[in-house]
Amino acid sequence: QVQLVESGGGLVQAGGSLRLSCAASGRTFSSYAMGWFRQAPGKEREFIGGINWRGGYTYYTDSVKGRFTISRDNAENMVYLQMNSLKPEDTAVYYCAATQRGLTGQTSNYDYWGQGTQVTVSS
Repeated sequence: QVQLVESGGGLVQAGGSLRLSCAASGRTFSSYAMGWFRQAPGKEREFIGGINWRGGYTYYTDSVKGRFTISRDNAENMVYLQMNSLKPEDTAVYYCAATQRGLTGQTSNYDYWGQGTQVTVSS
């Protein structure tokens, strides 16, 4: 069992930065690949990137590549999403999720989800 809690969201101007944190509970956290998703109003939840269980591999979708960076600290049971050069279209609720199926963009493959944190980017 893994419980996830996101934090760090807020209101930021376009071009600014935020760092989201995802705190995990559970002794098996290091065995999970972690994904970051976002959901804007009226849209489906979207995979934006993830990191494998060891932290040696990351993947980003084109929408965030070069602007967002995912990292993890297994000793602290933490995953981070550093977001730079934010755009109004990045406005969404951001979720972290855990899977033991290997890093994947498929929402249905994730076993555990956080409650989400709101990110609003003003123009």
